[in-house]
Amino acid sequence: MTKAFRLIDLVKTFPGFQLGPLGLELEPGAVLGYVGPNASGKTTTFHCMAGITRPSSGTIEIFGRQAGPHDAAWKLDLGYVGDIHAFYENWTAEANLAFRSKFYPNWSQDRARELAKRFDLPLGAKAKNLSTGNRVKLSLVAALAHSPRLLLLDEPTSGLDPVVRREVLDTLFEVLESGERAIFYATHILTDISRLADRLAFLKAGKLAQVVAKDDLLAKWRRISFRYAGSLPELDSSVACDTEAGSHRLISSDHDRTLARLQAIGAEGIEVTRMTIDDIAVEILKGGNYVATR
Repeated sequence: MTKAFRLIDLVKTFPGFQLGPLGLELEPGAVLGYVGPNASGKTTTFHCMAGITRPSSGTIEIFGRQAGPHDAAWKLDLGYVGDIHAFYENWTAEANLAFRSKFYPNWSQDRARELAKRFDLPLGAKAKNLSTGNRVKLSLVAALAHSPRLLLLDEPTSGLDPVVRREVLDTLFEVLESGERAIFYATHILTDISRLADRLAFLKAGKLAQVVAKDDLLAKWRRISFRYAGSLPELDSSVACDTEAGSHRLISSDHDRTLARLQAIGAEGIEVTRMTIDDIAVEILKGGNYVATR
């Protein structure tokens, strides 16, 4: 099956910072969540994929076609919502959409109007008078109206109220229904990613820390508390451990392995608590002592 995208040894260098080399891929019908702190390189990745920034080296493929400056046909498969929402400021939202429609043969005016109504976007307002949230909505309509096969979303729900954010997420679910489209999605609102994503790619200082199935993280990671009076040995899959007067609290990246070890050494009062994606992401990006699941 042709991949929705492939990044092959992608590198982008700036003074004092290097993104990559990155190796990532995504299949149609799937969502890859992109998680990392500010300045980790997420936006640079999207800029390279959207053709805004030229990579220093490496290859980008969009549905089997190499993304390069000499053939722009691959861009027809992309819908991009980035960190900057650029419009003709003295034009209305509707006029901006009409202008963009000229670049996409598959653009649907009916689709654009339906999305604008769904997101409560004031089409008659000039872009310069739109709130931050409405500028995001306009970018989303522009990205979705030509039914792209790959959506690149960089903080797409930033500035949206909870009601509209839910409408956006519901719309993204609908995008995936055919099984032919894919979404590469970065956000600090990890509850959004936990609803949508199949896999998560964690980026730290320009390097991939881990690429893992979301369900594997939720199934394996736990907080574990227990009592043990002696000197605590090394515990399998322990990411972090706090100790106070024989009481211990640790985070495990594979609780089955950790529990088996605790039972073997005779630990008592063992209690296990599930973790959220938010909690797990923090521990991964802090750089715990765990084995990545590919």
